[in-house]
Amino acid sequence: MNYINIPGLNNSGPNHWQTLWEDAFPLQFKRVQHSNWAAPVKKDWVAAVHTVIAHYNSPVVLVAHSLGCITAVHWANENESSLIAGALLVAPADTEQSNRECFKTFCPVPKKKLPFPSIVVASTNDPFVSTEKAAKYAGYWGSKFV
Repeated sequence: MNYINIPGLNNSGPNHWQTLWEDAFPLQFKRVQHSNWAAPVKKDWVAAVHTVIAHYNSPVVLVAHSLGCITAVHWANENESSLIAGALLVAPADTEQSNRECFKTFCPVPKKKLPFPSIVVASTNDPFVSTEKAAKYAGYWGSKFV
């Protein structure tokens, strides 16, 4: 199986779980790259995800974190691909409650069920999304909530 890592704002550093998975499994993981990690624009970030997915001709799993989750959901809302086997959406950013100007292009967050299996993972101490909001996202997207 192949995996596409979709990091959030400011990318994932050297000790981040996404980077560690890439380092451990370099042939299976590919990271979406953005020209500007600090000032994201939804259309650009969604296009970057689309570009990476287009390189595959076999099933892939989307592995997203924070703003990357919201990007992945926007991609799924705007595009189709039979290659997406599923998605792991970890700590989706609450862009609608954020005071970051750059998150406004990611609003509103899609409420449509995802066309592939997915899991939303949240923690009780995440400063960027409450467990209640993450559970609400999981409900919208038809995801299992952990």
